[in-house]
Amino acid sequence: MNRIMAVAIMLLFAVPTLVHAQGAGIEWNTLNQEAVKLYRQGKFDRAVLVAEKALEVANANVGPDHPDVATSLSNLASLYHTQGNYAKAEAVYQRLLAVSEKALGPDHPDVARNLHNLAALYGTQGNFAKAEPLYQRSLAINEKALGPDHPTVATILNNLAENYKIQGNYAKAEPLLQRSLAIREKALGADHPDVAATQNNLAELYKSQGNYTNAEPLFKRSLAIREKVLGVDHPDVAATLNNLAGLYANQGNHAKAESLFKRSLAIREKVLGPDHPDVATSLNNLAGLYSTQGDYAKAEPLLKRSLTVSEKVLGPDHPIMAVSLGNLAAFYYAQGDYAKAEPLYQRSLAIFTKVLGPDHPDVATSLNNLAEFYKSQGNYAKAEPLFKRSLTISEKVLGPDHPSVAVSLNNLGELYKSQGNYAKAEPLYQRSLAINEKAMGPDHPDVATILGNLAGNYYAQGDYAKAEPLFKRSLAIKEKALGPDHPTVAISLSNLAELYKSQGNYAKAEPLFKRSLASSEKVLGPDHPSAATSLNNLAASYYAQGDYAKAEPLFKRSLAIKEKVLGPDHPDVATSLNNLAEYYGAQGNYAKAEPLLKRSLAINEKALGPDHPDVATILNNLARLYQAQGNHSQAESLFKRSLAIFEKALGPDHPDVATSLVNLALLYNDTNREMEALEMMIRAKQIRAIKR
Repeated sequence: MNRIMAVAIMLLFAVPTLVHAQGAGIEWNTLNQEAVKLYRQGKFDRAVLVAEKALEVANANVGPDHPDVATSLSNLASLYHTQGNYAKAEAVYQRLLAVSEKALGPDHPDVARNLHNLAALYGTQGNFAKAEPLYQRSLAINEKALGPDHPTVATILNNLAENYKIQGNYAKAEPLLQRSLAIREKALGADHPDVAATQNNLAELYKSQGNYTNAEPLFKRSLAIREKVLGVDHPDVAATLNNLAGLYANQGNHAKAESLFKRSLAIREKVLGPDHPDVATSLNNLAGLYSTQGDYAKAEPLLKRSLTVSEKVLGPDHPIMAVSLGNLAAFYYAQGDYAKAEPLYQRSLAIFTKVLGPDHPDVATSLNNLAEFYKSQGNYAKAEPLFKRSLTISEKVLGPDHPSVAVSLNNLGELYKSQGNYAKAEPLYQRSLAINEKAMGPDHPDVATILGNLAGNYYAQGDYAKAEPLFKRSLAIKEKALGPDHPTVAISLSNLAELYKSQGNYAKAEPLFKRSLASSEKVLGPDHPSAATSLNNLAASYYAQGDYAKAEPLFKRSLAIKEKVLGPDHPDVATSLNNLAEYYGAQGNYAKAEPLLKRSLAINEKALGPDHPDVATILNNLARLYQAQGNHSQAESLFKRSLAIFEKALGPDHPDVATSLVNLALLYNDTNREMEALEMMIRAKQIRAIKR
């Protein structure tokens, strides 16, 4: 099933603009210009030292209330902001605001600029309630002093719109961006770089809404302006290339995305140098694309280099550093290397919490990702409080109707579904669905994701009548929004096919499985893990129909792909081994089945721990194999261990516990222990009655 992972990704970071000014002597002017130069080069530590010296010189030469001191303060605050040193930045911004209000009066444009920069800082910290009135006051001052059509007004409109966009308030953000664009086009001309900047931001808004049709031409127009006016190797060109690449990546057009990500990276390395934060961003995004494609050998060195650059330039405790750590953790998680992933997730969370505070949206995202990690390990006791804390933060900071709240609700629902607690899961899915339909519209891909997950909840309960229309609606939305060959469309096709297979409707299931496979192979390549999953699902369909000649080569090919791409010890390899063993077991070929099950068990015990539900599943299957061979003693031991794991991990009333009880009861019947068998069957029946 498709799951929403709210993961923090580096793209573009809006930072306050450093102010050029002259006065307070030649030394001050030289220092100020050097600080600006170092800032643009991404050499922030050195820039801060120079800016602090410039402030010292200005204070000594002209006194604390001179405008040149204000310039130095503004530049220094901007540098602290960029470094993630928000406490220092806030103190300087507030001092600067007080100085400018005293010297110039409350309605001066310089006061408006300082209000704007302080608002941007609060926005970065996730304190949107503090940011909004400062933006609005800055806007009012500039509209009064400069007129409603001044380019500075357009800048503030743009940033106020971004504040609303982050909060998921797209209805407020869009008209502000459109007004900003109109002002800039009128005042500066259609081909001005600031016009391109607003087009880029409006495109990002549409991209967030899944409105790729509106977003793409704006990105392209922004790119054309920047290339024409600034030159093909300008950093702003690289920024637009990066964002357009992100659009294509979202659409599953990986060939176009890769080309643009690479060009963006090349420009940044050439112009900014190999150790600039924007280079780290490009490295990270290209690595993310390779990870999506299952090309982990290409992704890992890029992620590591991105992390190194971020740490070198920004320091070990910067939020961007936390992003890089989280992305490297996600990479190891995808490979099944959980020992490497966990400490990186934890360190990422610690940095976000330390720098941004415990209630920042990025902390909520980080908590969610760590919870997903624990859930995948079957450690539901650790996962649940993290999901709940993530939800609480998102509701508190962003409001109850924000898309990030929908993500948290969905993920908590997925946790409860994994535990077999379908009654708890359903209202969470439904609330998540309602939020996203309202915020994003009924045809957004995220709506499709939640519809699929809600359908999966009904499917798990055997309520196929409720599940089918939701699976179909999810598929239709994805096909319309993303195109028929998008990887997530392949997932929806597979989910609907699984429903039909469970109903024994193989005539409907088979063409969907085949289309899912064809789509995965076309878009991701024949050796991608998603193609392996599609092969496995099609094989299982043939197996269920008794067409063993067709099933076996597909099971084997699926296994070969996973071993090649993910390595021989990945949990997904264990799944394929288990499925191939089940195939051989059904044919009575126990000699082939047993070593596959044992290897599958060993992989999962090592990767997931001895008490994971997936370990219990394989123990159960191995026990059934021994039972079929008449080895009742070994079978009983494994059935009991499987049952104990399920009870501990999932709770005593989970459907998998009921299945284990039935299997144990059948063994007792085989060994003439009817009373014990009856006891197991009664308990299983009670569990299943509860879950109806």
